Amino acid sequence: MAQILTASDLMDTTPSNSQTPVPSTPDYPELTSSLTSSNPNSGSKSKNGDSEYRRIRCPPHRYTPLRTSWEQILTPLVQYLNLLVRFNTKTRSVELKTSPTSSPGSLQKGADFVSCFMMGFEVVDAVALLRLDDLYLDSFQVTDVKMLKGDHLSRAIGRIAGEDGKTRYAIENATRTRIVLADQHVHILGSYRNIRVA
Repeated sequence: MAQILTASDLMDTTPSNSQTPVPSTPDYPELTSSLTSSNPNSGSKSKNGDSEYRRIRCPPHRYTPLRTSWEQILTPLVQYLNLLVRFNTKTRSVELKTSPTSSPGSLQKGADFVSCFMMGFEVVDAVALLRLDDLYLDSFQVTDVKMLKGDHLSRAIGRIAGEDGKTRYAIENATRTRIVLADQHVHILGSYRNIRVA
């Protein structure tokens, strides 16, 4: 059975220089040796070939929500997907590692779940990615649709949101999707057909 890590387990004592070797921990003997790889966001196999890991960076504005919702995020990852999870305080990233009992697609589902939360979605909405197979996450910038600058760009973002978010809620309810507006970025969570409608 997968292990739930406590706050003391989440503390990382590695120096900030990434060229120095990372000390091995009992929970992650293969992970710590492979964390010094050049491409940290891609999954890679350890030396013995039986486990993979992913690292998802936490943006500065999502650090506090991550701390407050850590238990809600950790529960589905550990109990349902059987993943090993920790938060690296030096790199401010969530690190996921497969366990011997986890299924082949669980690492990708867990990475999508954490990425969804980092984009600004609520934990309850992000958990739907784990439960339903036909949910997708689409992201685009407002300037991808039409090149706008200055006040015109702000006005376009305001039109998407509407007064007190009424337009956004109307789009969400009509298309059965969830929408997050983050500055110029628009993130939509839903089924493929509903994302096209939205």
